[in-house]
Amino acid sequence: MRKVIAYIDGFSLYHALHDLRKPYLKWLNLWDLMESLLHEDEELISVFYFSAFATWRKDSVKRHKVYVQALENTGTTPIMGHFKQKIRSCKKCRDQWIDHEEKETDVNIAISMLRDAYEERFDRAVIVTSDSDLVPVIKAINSRFPEKSILVATPPKRHELSRDLRVHAKSYSLTPGRIKNHLFSKLEKSDDGTLEITRPDEYRPPPIERKEERIH
Repeated sequence: MRKVIAYIDGFSLYHALHDLRKPYLKWLNLWDLMESLLHEDEELISVFYFSAFATWRKDSVKRHKVYVQALENTGTTPIMGHFKQKIRSCKKCRDQWIDHEEKETDVNIAISMLRDAYEERFDRAVIVTSDSDLVPVIKAINSRFPEKSILVATPPKRHELSRDLRVHAKSYSLTPGRIKNHLFSKLEKSDDGTLEITRPDEYRPPPIERKEERIH
């Protein structure tokens, strides 16, 4: 079996889902979604989720931590960066305010991919992103490991933004329909039954989706 590892750019995926204005799609089972992209002769070895907690947003970070817990419970490994405060200013009125800039995600993804390539951990890598900053690591792996393949799975409605990435790797555009088919259930439990994770109310599907959820 060919080994596959998936690398999820959490912010690229989050913002794409947010723009769809369907919050329930954010309750996404990444391991399940990545398994749906496998070929018959492939096995999913690892899924890595790269993100950071926006600690100054209390409600948001609470939901994010629950989500990360659900990911861990299903085998996905979170690799968390951090936000750095940055002073912004208006050139016209000279007003200033504190903004936050996410750090480390691109570097963490690149380091993880190169490490796994050199350690022969994958035959194919799947990257969920539309961020062209990852072009250099894709080019490096293509050059050093021509026998390995890379798939860029672009988040919904982000295919055009990934033009630079698609020059150097095969690509696939994730659709809202595929996302919807791989959501966590309302209540997630650990295999040993000692952990229960409840879906945040903000991620509750609309009525028609909840009806389908009961049927399944």
